[in-house]
Amino acid sequence: MYQYTILIIMAAYFLLLMGISRLTSKGGSNEAFFRANGESPWWLVAIGMIGTSISGVTFVSVPGMPRSIDMTYMQMVLGFAVGYIIVAKLLLPLYYRLNLISIYKYLAERFGRRSYKTGAVFFIISKITGAAARLYLVVLILQRFVFDYWGVPFSVTALMVIALIWLYSKRSGIYTIVRTDALQTVVFISALAVIIYYATDRMGIDMGGAVKMITEDSHSRIFVFDDWMSKQNFFKQFLSGVFITIVMTGLDQDMMQKNLTIKRLDEAQKNMYVYGLAFIPVNLMFLALGVLLLCYADMFGITLPSNGDEILPILAESHMGSIAFYLFCIGITAAAFSSADSALTALTTSFCIDILETGRMEEKQGIRTRKAVHIGMSLAFVGIMIFIEQLNDSSIIDVIYTMAGYTYGPLLGLFAYGLFTKSVPRDKHVPYIAVCSPLISAAASFLTQHLWGYKMGYELLMLNAAITFAMLYASSYKRPKYIIGG
Repeated sequence: MYQYTILIIMAAYFLLLMGISRLTSKGGSNEAFFRANGESPWWLVAIGMIGTSISGVTFVSVPGMPRSIDMTYMQMVLGFAVGYIIVAKLLLPLYYRLNLISIYKYLAERFGRRSYKTGAVFFIISKITGAAARLYLVVLILQRFVFDYWGVPFSVTALMVIALIWLYSKRSGIYTIVRTDALQTVVFISALAVIIYYATDRMGIDMGGAVKMITEDSHSRIFVFDDWMSKQNFFKQFLSGVFITIVMTGLDQDMMQKNLTIKRLDEAQKNMYVYGLAFIPVNLMFLALGVLLLCYADMFGITLPSNGDEILPILAESHMGSIAFYLFCIGITAAAFSSADSALTALTTSFCIDILETGRMEEKQGIRTRKAVHIGMSLAFVGIMIFIEQLNDSSIIDVIYTMAGYTYGPLLGLFAYGLFTKSVPRDKHVPYIAVCSPLISAAASFLTQHLWGYKMGYELLMLNAAITFAMLYASSYKRPKYIIGG
């Protein structure tokens, strides 16, 4: 049975990750765990950041997009590329100038202690719910195709997956993650490329024929300029891509922590440019595979599932041969591990530095605290996944993603206000502003949909940030000269 083969492949893959972890161990110090001793090569970080951005959910969801929205997702990807340039030019110099480990420390320097704690808490809530939900979907696929065969409960599968991630990341944290994520990026992109090759081979066409088939298909449409009400309108998608990147990369401890392990600013900026450009062809490959799968199903008379997320898994399992299915399992495992291990390390870092302030502790106490937090965050991941599974309602995942989107809005508003104004909001007001802003945004979204039939999409992030900005302005006074930022 193929379950045994997949289990053997996963075991071999995990042993490889453990080998890298052993080779990259740096004595288990907090400096190695949080900052990788500032020794990360920029090109290695760039490769690994692709894996962090492409989660296991992306691996199954993006190929399913062309059936419903064609290849219009590329409009947002182009916005991502511009967003990476803005992060490199605007935020990275600030973080390096302040020599930050946690990027939310900037809020303490600029506004005050309560603002700092608010930013960190909003990040932790956003990251732990979003990352656990993304990992849940991948664990569910592995459960369905592999572990159900042996009657293994979902809770055991979730605990096993998190335990594997914890094992190879527990000693040297980000120092190890930079290296394992680079490997995992290479693995899942290779798996994606070979799946495309197997699909074209079974269809009896070469790569040139595949390109022609994709470009001539009606689902290859990328740009939408004519429908302003559509969520796929170019300007909505492009601008959303820009702001999503600024928030979910530039204001995200998970993504920025890797950059801050690079010794020099110019190399960190080089990493961001290369990573941003590489993101375009990688996503184009996923979307091209999606169009190719639709052509594949049409050629062989295969009835596709109604859920776009199931198109690639089902075709790989039942219609493309065992090798393609093994590659699919390897690909989603590599993508899921790369995203989850990075999130787990960033959450541990933020909770230790921002909430518990381990920097004030003695080294041994700080290490013990960090290890305990790392275990606690791992168990929190498992708990959230079991909670979602027990509800047995796929809509809860949409709720979690929506909530994570709302909680990033106040972060964008806080950082934008710090960078583009010379005023300081009253620090004691900031936690209340950060809570009120998403609630006002939710009310605005409800009213626009029910009064005018306009359903907000990613522009909610910008609205949320704008409301936060306006409320900070209303609470502000003239900035003292000693405040950093702006």
